[in-house]
Amino acid sequence: MPDVEAVFRESYGRAVAILTRLLGDVDAAEEAVQDAFTTAVARWPHDGVPPSPAGWIVTTARNRAIDRLRREAGRDERHRAAALLTVPDEPPEEGAVRDDRLRLLFTCCHPALAPAARVALTLRLVGGLTTAEIAHAFLVPEATMAQRLVRAKGKIRAARIPYRVPHEADLPDRLRGVLAVVALVFTEGHTASSGPGLVRTDLCAEAVRLGRELAELMPDEPEVLGLLALLLLVESRRAARVSATGELVPLAEQDRTRWDAALVAEGQELVRRCLRRGAPGPYQVQAAIQAVHSDPPTDWRQVVALYDLLLALAPSPVVALNRAVAVAEVDGPAAGLALVDALDLPRHHLLPAVRADLLRRLGRDAEAAAAYGAAIALAGNATERAFLERRRAEVSPSGGGSA
Repeated sequence: MPDVEAVFRESYGRAVAILTRLLGDVDAAEEAVQDAFTTAVARWPHDGVPPSPAGWIVTTARNRAIDRLRREAGRDERHRAAALLTVPDEPPEEGAVRDDRLRLLFTCCHPALAPAARVALTLRLVGGLTTAEIAHAFLVPEATMAQRLVRAKGKIRAARIPYRVPHEADLPDRLRGVLAVVALVFTEGHTASSGPGLVRTDLCAEAVRLGRELAELMPDEPEVLGLLALLLLVESRRAARVSATGELVPLAEQDRTRWDAALVAEGQELVRRCLRRGAPGPYQVQAAIQAVHSDPPTDWRQVVALYDLLLALAPSPVVALNRAVAVAEVDGPAAGLALVDALDLPRHHLLPAVRADLLRRLGRDAEAAAAYGAAIALAGNATERAFLERRRAEVSPSGGGSA
């Protein structure tokens, strides 16, 4: 049912966070919220969508949790649990932050969990991604990811990891993982790993919101400001990334008048604040790259220099691929292609897509068509696939070809 699906994507993380605060158990909270959505699927087609769908889900999940506690607990525990769950206006928790989803984010990013488990669990509980979507992002089978999520939640329960933002002295130890997760939530929203739409606006909005919360919590951390600047600058272009007919529009072809000028200005100001601190980190450098793109025409030599710095700070095949794109703008597509051909990025459509574009620019149409086919076979997003198919048709004498 589309209405339930939309509410799930927009409200799942908030509902799980609220129920986790009430129950003190991530697994029980998720089970209660899933029960509530199952009830919504059964009732809403007949009863209609309630005026406040998200509130209905939270209330229904809470009631289901109360019922379960009453069935499973002893008499004294039943009354105590029910009283806790039915307090109408719980006083705010003391501490640095009172945001439920931010507390859940820090819970998922506890050092006791393996880094990959932290990211996967946060994408599930805070971002509301399905297990299949997370498995796609990690390039593993869905069953494998389901087992990882079960183990991670079991670790939280067994290790008695508290549902709270750590004390201020402990925040820096968690920061790297938290920033990585927020960035990944935004990445999934910016270009959905699967489905018909290019963008998941709910995830983009949630990542920006969490970025703002983190900046308020830790205003003296340059990487926090850098991440927020990065998110704002990329988000500012959302309206221009898709045409009126739903087609993907590359950055170079976007109508800049459709960019959100307020977000651009805010992001650029944050970049300037970071630069004044003189302590560059990966998110600050990525934000600086996006700031350069925000000032037309793009200074590609400066972009290459920034990617050189980013490779030194946080080397990865994706960073190297993006640097190759910038080099192609400075030194020509042949120079970029030489760099791309030296990279290994298996099971990711970006490498063959970039290679195809460089081959197209060099007039090597047959090779470009083959590379586009490889990219199409790996792309999970329908809008991206359609874009790649149009580009392949441009270089294919027959106007197409099999992927």
